[in-house]
Amino acid sequence: MNEAVSHTTFTIARDLPGSPRHAFRFWSEAELKRQWNSCHVDWTELDGRFDFRRGGEEMALWRMPDARKLGFRAHYFEIVPAARIVYAYEMTLEGASISTSLVTIEFRARGKETRMTFTEQAAFLDGSDPATRKLGTEDGFERLIAVMELDGAVQH
Repeated sequence: MNEAVSHTTFTIARDLPGSPRHAFRFWSEAELKRQWNSCHVDWTELDGRFDFRRGGEEMALWRMPDARKLGFRAHYFEIVPAARIVYAYEMTLEGASISTSLVTIEFRARGKETRMTFTEQAAFLDGSDPATRKLGTEDGFERLIAVMELDGAVQH
């Protein structure tokens, strides 16, 4: 509990199918986001809320296979449809904070695709691993691309 705080910033860019408006939908619509962001089929969701608006909150609480509870709570500071999302979030394990982050997501048209740039500035607490977070985020974006490609309603 008294380990040093580890700070990191990382940026991940991905080319997504369709227009920025279409790509933005996969962050702003609860069912579309759930399709790519709910990655652990062996976890049980105990609670969840999705209020995607400036000042809104998103939260989830899961029970992992080892019976521990992992929590996610976000607050949206800025939402510019099809252009930008800025939010802060905290991850908890058994109710104790393990990280707090500020995230900026930008969407820019690139021909018939969208360049999504995700930047996270994070404080990891009590031995929490920044490398694991980045890898998990990258895996999530690969799922996002796969879900968007299967969507069949790509809008340009």
